Amino acid sequence: MQKKENKMEKLVSLAKRRGFVYPGSEIYGGLANTWDYGPYGVQLKKNIIDAWWRRFVENRLDMVGMDSAIFMNPKVWEASGHVDNFTDPLVDCKECKERFRADHLAEENGVALDEVAKLPCPNCKGELTEPRTFNLMFETHIGPVSSDNKPVYLRGEIAQGMFVNFKNVIDTMRMKLPFGIAQYGKAFRNEITAGNYLFRQIEFNLMEFEYFIAPPKSDEDWQKVFEEWLGEMKEWIRSLGIKDDEVYFHEIEGDDLAHYSKRTVDIEYHYPFGLKELYGLAYRTDHDLKNHMEASGADMRYTDPNTGEKYLPHVIEPSFGIDRTFLATILSAYDEEEAPTANDGEVETRVVMRLPKHLAPVQVAVLPLSKKEPLQVKAKEIAKAIGQKQRIEYDESGSIGKRYRRQDEIGTPYCVTVDFDTLEDGAVTVRDRDTMRQDRVAIVELYDWLARNL
Repeated sequence: MQKKENKMEKLVSLAKRRGFVYPGSEIYGGLANTWDYGPYGVQLKKNIIDAWWRRFVENRLDMVGMDSAIFMNPKVWEASGHVDNFTDPLVDCKECKERFRADHLAEENGVALDEVAKLPCPNCKGELTEPRTFNLMFETHIGPVSSDNKPVYLRGEIAQGMFVNFKNVIDTMRMKLPFGIAQYGKAFRNEITAGNYLFRQIEFNLMEFEYFIAPPKSDEDWQKVFEEWLGEMKEWIRSLGIKDDEVYFHEIEGDDLAHYSKRTVDIEYHYPFGLKELYGLAYRTDHDLKNHMEASGADMRYTDPNTGEKYLPHVIEPSFGIDRTFLATILSAYDEEEAPTANDGEVETRVVMRLPKHLAPVQVAVLPLSKKEPLQVKAKEIAKAIGQKQRIEYDESGSIGKRYRRQDEIGTPYCVTVDFDTLEDGAVTVRDRDTMRQDRVAIVELYDWLARNL
């Protein structure tokens, strides 16, 4: 456990030092459960989203995308049950006034929820209140005077935007079942618990899709589709560089199932702070479309083009947290090893982010051996050419050894070094991040070489 905690501390430090993630509003003392993505972090996050979109939307004939508004008519959230049921149990400390999730305290202490008030406060050992419900939806108002308007909400999830647009998609895209609607974007939850870095935030990012199927004639029908998507999610996780033994597939049983779900699998990751949810896969039946049809009066039924039959489709929903994906990806990529220094016989600890090449924020770093003008001119010329197809960085500051180590920590797969021999033989040195092997490659062959290896 100590080793895992140390890894988390090292990762958080590296992420700030190298421009992946900064504490939110840091110069003003920060804001709990908020984080800002720095230059490398925002690129890595974009690469994850782009890879997800290519895999699940662009490369499929049965999926379309959309981007729904963050603000929606409040009746959407009333119909979905979020206004009444999107709650957590909360307790307050009567002494230090700190708030805690009652269910988390119950789990940590091995007691029933109704016994949490008997526990001492974790911070000051003071007395806790009885649990009360706390709605996670962020509430605000539209217009200059809040008292004149009904409240609106920042969306607590992104699924409802796809459900309320189901008929629009059917009408405009002429989709035939089975098919899916996908989107990614921000969601907001008024969390009261400690965040564990990027794991739990009040403003977070999701990727998910609703996959619509005909009402199944037997359990075998929907189970088959469910298992297919479970397999797709496993392959996606592997593409992130996450190993099979780092994840656990938790079948939700009995009373722990959401009331609308006939089957849910939580895909959990072994974070340094414990086994916690990374993704979810749920069979939501026709619950959502039925609720919105009843509440709005709009006909949400699908007309079968072959039989003319009208019915409400059922839904299987794979849900992916972007921030949790980001965290699991960098945790899995982080590595330390003993490596030789520039001095013969000496070794040092090399920190390297073994990110999958297609996700790395920088794919190729171009490094002139010195700041001599002829090398700078040649290196920039090469960088410009590589940058037409790969994500590149040009770096001329510091010793070449330190620049290699910096690129290792960023996760750059290849460094291209331009030296004085380059001006004579038209070749460069290409260094591999994972093996540290250095190969001499002719410039005329370099671009094809990189394309093959990336």
